[in-house]
Amino acid sequence: MLKGERVALRAVERDDLQKLHELEAQNVDIEVIAGGVWFPKPLTAWEKDHERWTGSDNVMWFIIEVDSQVIGSADLHNISRHDSTAELGIGIYPPEYLGKGYGQEAIRLLCDYAFRIQNFHRLWLETFSTNERALKSYLACGFVEEGRLRQHAWVDGQYVDMVVMGLLRSEWQQRKVQS
Repeated sequence: MLKGERVALRAVERDDLQKLHELEAQNVDIEVIAGGVWFPKPLTAWEKDHERWTGSDNVMWFIIEVDSQVIGSADLHNISRHDSTAELGIGIYPPEYLGKGYGQEAIRLLCDYAFRIQNFHRLWLETFSTNERALKSYLACGFVEEGRLRQHAWVDGQYVDMVVMGLLRSEWQQRKVQS
């Protein structure tokens, strides 16, 4: 388990899938902002993802907990051991947990794990230009905009840019020295 001041990250267990399924279904607007589209995904699909990802070399999937409450999940996926890179993803669903720094703390914990323990060289992510809360969090955690795919995605009735961001281990280490 990875522990911060207020947030803990731990492996997703089969027993967590029902809660994640409910959180996503109850917060469709948040899913649309982050993912661009939402469709009802049955619990059995979550279970199949869990089975496929458990023990996979390509996905590390974590539960985000605050005060023993599941508030979302975070992961490293599209892992390339050859290039020493991984894509970072995060989702926090209950609106009462948004905008309070929990996401930033979870991102920092995941970056620390990725760079210090897993020895990745670079983390990257994609998010929509309209997802201002996510952009602010990623920037605060040291990610920099590396590119932009113009009008790349249809999100909530409009075409929006896809922002590609990255963080190098050397940048993360420099930020840790400064703090």
